[in-house]
Amino acid sequence: MNKVIHGAVRRDLARFCAALEVFAEGDRARAAGLLAAWQNFDAQLTEHHEGEHEVAWPALEAIGIDTGTIATFDSEHEAMAADLASTRAAMTTFGRTATRADADAAAAAMGQLQATTVTHLDHEEREIEPVLVDRHDDPVIQDMGKKFGRRVGPSAAGTFFAWVQDGATAQELAALRQSVPGPVLAILGGLFGRRYRKEIAPVWH
Repeated sequence: MNKVIHGAVRRDLARFCAALEVFAEGDRARAAGLLAAWQNFDAQLTEHHEGEHEVAWPALEAIGIDTGTIATFDSEHEAMAADLASTRAAMTTFGRTATRADADAAAAAMGQLQATTVTHLDHEEREIEPVLVDRHDDPVIQDMGKKFGRRVGPSAAGTFFAWVQDGATAQELAALRQSVPGPVLAILGGLFGRRYRKEIAPVWH
């Protein structure tokens, strides 16, 4: 599930970089759409890294991930949060003005955020994915998954499931279905994911 989320993060960052690069001066509808997509992405990434601090790190320490590794992850999260704030400001300005100059500024901020975030995701996956696979049935890991599931309500969960599936690879979709019961995915993603599919997905398609 962690890699499924990481796939969605990488995918959106690449989409933003590509869209900002070719943005046409004064296209206010496109700027508004990209801002809406950004606001969803911002919320998803913020929830993911805050959830890791509160839920994942204690669980990982409990199964033997050393504190030095966790401290490094924290430092990477701090850098990512700083770049997220800078990009948030740049995207907000761009969404308001729809100018080529502000698209360029947003693109520069997005590129920095992409570099910082992907560096962290790559590092995290190298360090913890083998452990998570090996300890998948450990009660600590099972409890961690349940705690993540309780962090958000049905509406936010539906948006999340619609988001992670939008453009996901066949391998990512299969992993998602292994992690989430089919009826839960169908109900939450289908019913509560409608806003994402109506307002955000068209920005990318």
